[in-house]
Amino acid sequence: MRAVLSGYYGMGNGGDEALLAVLLQMLPETVQPLVLSGNPQRTTEQHGVEACDRKSAAAVWQALQRADACIWGGGSLLQDATSAFSPFYYAGIMSLAQRRGLKTIAWAQGIGPLKRPVTRWLARQTFSRCTVISVRDRASAALLSQWQLPFTLSPDPVWALQPETVPGLWQLPAPRIAVVLRSHPQLTSARLSVLIQALVSFQKATQTLILLIPFQPAQDLAIAQIIQSRLTDVSQILVLEQPQQLMGVFNGVEMAIAMRFHGLIMAAAAGCRCFALSYDPKVSQLMQELQIPGWALAEIPEESSVICQTWLEHYANGEALSTDQIHFQIDRALIHQEILRAVLADRNE
Repeated sequence: MRAVLSGYYGMGNGGDEALLAVLLQMLPETVQPLVLSGNPQRTTEQHGVEACDRKSAAAVWQALQRADACIWGGGSLLQDATSAFSPFYYAGIMSLAQRRGLKTIAWAQGIGPLKRPVTRWLARQTFSRCTVISVRDRASAALLSQWQLPFTLSPDPVWALQPETVPGLWQLPAPRIAVVLRSHPQLTSARLSVLIQALVSFQKATQTLILLIPFQPAQDLAIAQIIQSRLTDVSQILVLEQPQQLMGVFNGVEMAIAMRFHGLIMAAAAGCRCFALSYDPKVSQLMQELQIPGWALAEIPEESSVICQTWLEHYANGEALSTDQIHFQIDRALIHQEILRAVLADRNE
């Protein structure tokens, strides 16, 4: 069986590459994947799979003509908060697959935000024609329930990604703190400045090594470099292209301060104490579900001393998820694998 995998792949985002990695990890061995990618050569090198240009209409059409199934491979693909065009792109690919009679799987989706009536209509119509739907959060489940569409709710599949050791990590000074920030309109220069000052004070008090981890270097690296300039000799930037190593790096840190959704999941799965800075409803939902402390960007205290003291208290007294809680999340995330096996195990079904 051949399956086209459609997502935000090959775009340099560590979270989406982690979703692709765990999707490939979960696919039945009898399935031959073809990935629609923003950088097909890089995707082939990184994941060892066939890939084609996601922006080439001819390449996408040829891929669908050769396929038996099409998979929306996780993440917030159907949303119009960052791009009004994005929902039409992903829904268009799935609609073409549905018209060709392919099995279509909406896999581990985080639906929304959908602010425009036309994109809500488009999403509802496309989901209604899917062979099967799985979602990763309660808000997406509530929306599908409102639309009276069947679905399965399970945690984000990245919980089940197999980590790999980061070369040289254990030779770095310990203890270590991971910091995962990204650019965002609400992360103003003033808010970033107060966060950096708090981080400087936090590092002095704890004598930790600050690991700055840009999940999407095009967006995150500049912030990491600004922070490092204030933490000379006590910080290090780690640009990790392999998603399994992104997962593995958190096994070597004591605490993570993160904006990125998958940064928080990876840290929590590794048993780290987590502190969240939320820029998006999906992060806020994750904070609530896992009881992760933190602030929305608009709620960050104006005094760096308040931020530092909050971090120090969490570093000293905060609790990570228990082993049982982590295993529960992983076991539940593996339901996404069972869905793939049920639909793709036999191409003649």
